[in-house]
Amino acid sequence: MSRAAERLRLLINHLDRPPAVIGASPTSAQTSTYSHPHKLRYTFDNDLLTPDQRLFFEINGFVLIKNLVSEEDVDMFRKEFERICRREVKVPGLVVMRDVAISKSEFVQDQKAVSKLQDFQEDTELFRYCTLPEILKYVECFTGPNIMAMHTMLINKPPDAGKKTSRHPMHQDLHYFPFRPADRIVCSWTAMEKVNRQNGCLVVLPGTHTGTLKEHDYPEWEGGVNKMYHGVRGYDPQHPRVHLEMEKGDTVFFHPLLIHGSGMNQTEGFRKAISCHYAAGDCYYIDVKGTTQENIEKEVNEIATKKYDVGNEITFKDTWAFRGRLVQGERISM
Repeated sequence: MSRAAERLRLLINHLDRPPAVIGASPTSAQTSTYSHPHKLRYTFDNDLLTPDQRLFFEINGFVLIKNLVSEEDVDMFRKEFERICRREVKVPGLVVMRDVAISKSEFVQDQKAVSKLQDFQEDTELFRYCTLPEILKYVECFTGPNIMAMHTMLINKPPDAGKKTSRHPMHQDLHYFPFRPADRIVCSWTAMEKVNRQNGCLVVLPGTHTGTLKEHDYPEWEGGVNKMYHGVRGYDPQHPRVHLEMEKGDTVFFHPLLIHGSGMNQTEGFRKAISCHYAAGDCYYIDVKGTTQENIEKEVNEIATKKYDVGNEITFKDTWAFRGRLVQGERISM
């Protein structure tokens, strides 16, 4: 980790800690299929994924594993989320995002609804999700044995207020990441309750992981768009879609170039999921200047500067390097 990234981590820990601490598998929807053996690009052969699952991921860019995370663990993650919303615990570096149109939260009635927790790497309970052996054994199929947890989220999709702001525009996660190669990055996304089309399940465009990173920006939606919810430009809206309906504990693993999003939550309840993006320990950082990622680099740096008063010393790379946590093997170049 660079000195600037280490300094940012120390600064965030100092500013965000309480004073006392400072002082002291395939779905039923249509997907692509392939019946002939060929060289596999996206997974390693470690006898966990079946040949059919590896081929499915190769062609479609995702694989769904049923009942992977226990109900007990999911309930513990939910309780920690509630504690954070009630401000019973303060987590260094945590980004709390609120829906632009929902004025009533679940737990604190005078605040806008929390739509997402991001960067919970300093919360022991939530970060435990990223270290679950049942998760990491699948992650290793995509990254190899050296695994970094790079990006953490707990998504709390609120009931839509009629302005469709609970939607998440179609996007590619790689847009947010200044590290490569893309094929050694994977997301695990676990449903914390039943997720279906009514409450806004994930929607994926199978096979788009084989393409390139596209230009992203805020969509021009009449009801407004939540902060950092960039959408992909120039994808084929007629491309076949898969709605990933899942049960509590089901987990989908997907490639960072896979185009995906989620629809409105048309129920009265909040829809929760927890996720982590992992990268191989020997991935490397890139300079995104002159690329389609310049806009997200600028936005992230502006947020860091405003929140922590760090001037222009911190780079886009630094904002990611301080978040990364080794969860298995060796931290080689991340």
